[in-house]
Amino acid sequence: MNGSFKKKSGDSLAKIYILLFIVMAVWGFNLSALVVLVNNIEPITLTAARIFTAGISVLLLSKLIGIFRLPTKKEWKTIFIITIFNVAFHHTLLAIGLTKTSGVNAGIILGAAPLVTMVLSIILLKDSISRLRTLGFILGFIGILFTSLAGAEGIASVSFGDLFIFLSMFAQAFSFILISKLNPTFDPRLLTGYMLVAGSVFIFVVAAVFERDIVQLSGLFSWEMGLIFLFSAVVATAFGHMTYNFAIKNAGPTETTIFINLNTLFALLGSAIFLGEPILKNHYIGLGFILIGVFIGSGTLDHMLKKRRLKSGR
Repeated sequence: MNGSFKKKSGDSLAKIYILLFIVMAVWGFNLSALVVLVNNIEPITLTAARIFTAGISVLLLSKLIGIFRLPTKKEWKTIFIITIFNVAFHHTLLAIGLTKTSGVNAGIILGAAPLVTMVLSIILLKDSISRLRTLGFILGFIGILFTSLAGAEGIASVSFGDLFIFLSMFAQAFSFILISKLNPTFDPRLLTGYMLVAGSVFIFVVAAVFERDIVQLSGLFSWEMGLIFLFSAVVATAFGHMTYNFAIKNAGPTETTIFINLNTLFALLGSAIFLGEPILKNHYIGLGFILIGVFIGSGTLDHMLKKRRLKSGR
């Protein structure tokens, strides 16, 4: 099963890569959509409704494509543990962070997720790391520093919003390690649906305690806000996560991870187009460091160099 993606034809892989390109564009633009939504509706309440809608959409799609089934008691325990980090912490902190920082900063900080995931895998899963990949981690960290200090006020521009975005990204990265260690025993696309629904219940409880105004969701009944909400919940979260998990299974994790770089690019582009946010020189510098850091730190460069050495050896 682990090697099944190698059996895919070049034509099939090309289709998967096109889907990944579309998903990264959707995820990047989704940050701008979230900024608009959280500026009109309290972030935690909005997140609960968005994640619940996405989860139900995933479960319905799972039923349509024939992979739906109920989890066992043991699987529910696994779902709950992963959900706390992958959905509850990640999406709640992301929504709060977007009310306190710019879409540009959020996009670039989230772009460091592969680096953080790699560092956690080395620490917690005892994965080996080459000197080249160590260089990638260092470059990625430099990129985050440049991004956080990119505002006109320099060091004074660092906000709690940036911290919330980083913690959101860290929680999701940690959840990937949990998924690896706990080894869920059913289709990852179905796991996504259950995690989203279970996580939305947790977020609804938090919203009821801290925001106490479910009625504000009536603002989504306007056609403009409604369309933005459906794009974020159904297209970006439901379709996006199902497609990404499918790509990991069929194209391989290394090949799939590199596409996350495009997420950051589209987030910057979306912030400039839809939110009118300026992209400053330090943003470009930070983005450059992060893209190079992800490329090296994820092991992609190592993989390419090994392939080249094997070809030359023949």
